[in-house]
Amino acid sequence: MPQLVEVRFKGNRKAYFEWHDSEPLRAAEPVIVESERGLDFGTVTATGATAQTKCDRCRGCALGAQEGADSRRREMEPTRKVVRRASGGDRRAHEDLRRTEDDVRRKVRERAQQHGLQMKVSDAEWQWDRNKLTVYFTAEKRVDFRQLVRDLASTFRTRIELRQIGVRDEAARLSGIGRCGREYCSASWLPELRPIGLQIAKDQRLSLNPAQISGPCGRLLCCLRYEHEFYVQSRKRFPKEGKLLQTSRGAEKVYSIDIFRDRVTLRGEDGTSRTVELADLKREVEAATAGGLPAPQPAPAGGTAAKGGLARAERAPVPGPDRPPSPRPGEGQKPRAGASGTPAGTGQARGAGADEAPPQTGEPGAAPAPRQGEQRRRRRRRRRRKGPPPGEGTTPS
Repeated sequence: MPQLVEVRFKGNRKAYFEWHDSEPLRAAEPVIVESERGLDFGTVTATGATAQTKCDRCRGCALGAQEGADSRRREMEPTRKVVRRASGGDRRAHEDLRRTEDDVRRKVRERAQQHGLQMKVSDAEWQWDRNKLTVYFTAEKRVDFRQLVRDLASTFRTRIELRQIGVRDEAARLSGIGRCGREYCSASWLPELRPIGLQIAKDQRLSLNPAQISGPCGRLLCCLRYEHEFYVQSRKRFPKEGKLLQTSRGAEKVYSIDIFRDRVTLRGEDGTSRTVELADLKREVEAATAGGLPAPQPAPAGGTAAKGGLARAERAPVPGPDRPPSPRPGEGQKPRAGASGTPAGTGQARGAGADEAPPQTGEPGAAPAPRQGEQRRRRRRRRRRKGPPPGEGTTPS
């Protein structure tokens, strides 16, 4: 049965191969493997069950794929083999290629500037047999590098492949030391770069300052996801912040929670605050519920409800220079002749004396007379709707 091995190349690039020799390979052993068009040099990093476990995660080749498994948006790669163990001459050729790659990257960068391409050349990698040169770059937009590829192919006399990668992939390829003092997780052990959103930082109550939660690549730290599930599951045991609870002291609002000490800070209606254990709070809420105390109701957005319409009457808008006065109850109604408390001649002809306010009565039940400006506005509205009433005079300016 062939041995499955994991082989790592430059820039933390890795792939899985089969070894058909009777003598098994060991970790950290250099080997020559089959590539897309030729041979490549790599180092064995895992063998046996460990390599099989890692291979089952990706499912991007014939080794890791399973029948009926969903595709990962890329075509199945054929199974490749380890050709042989690397000799001393193979290692020296590999080291010579690595020393020339810095000069290759500088030349590619100069050619990209000559063509006016907005791209950042990150790395260049020779295949061990020099049949292919892969150039990795980052760019904010898509780059048309067809002319650049022709120029590089005529310069290096080999097959050129330009591959655009993201800033997180660039950090994983170039590696470095993070703020924790250790090598980047993406370059050392992280199997895949999962997306990190700002909601993950909010769930952990972290500072939203980008300088504090961003990595060297300029994106959110990969380690923010490590403890995110713990925070989400822990907060399910606590009441939500801002919720009203009925406790032994009455209605109290949840002010804050502490998932590490299992404590809840409550604030009462009188403004006093207290901190209780989560278990004690649950017992208080259960005792208050069993005692038949009504559940607290949140206050309406408009304030305390009015009783009998008095509060609405007190909050009536006050007329000002930009707002006309609201009509009072009974305004605009034509009084009947001979009615109680109203003179018989009040509602008669409205010609020349229409602009004069009707006489006020001293009886408490009489409706107040409309103001002069209000009468003018009413007459104008009537004219616009159905024309001036018969016998109505000209409105003084």
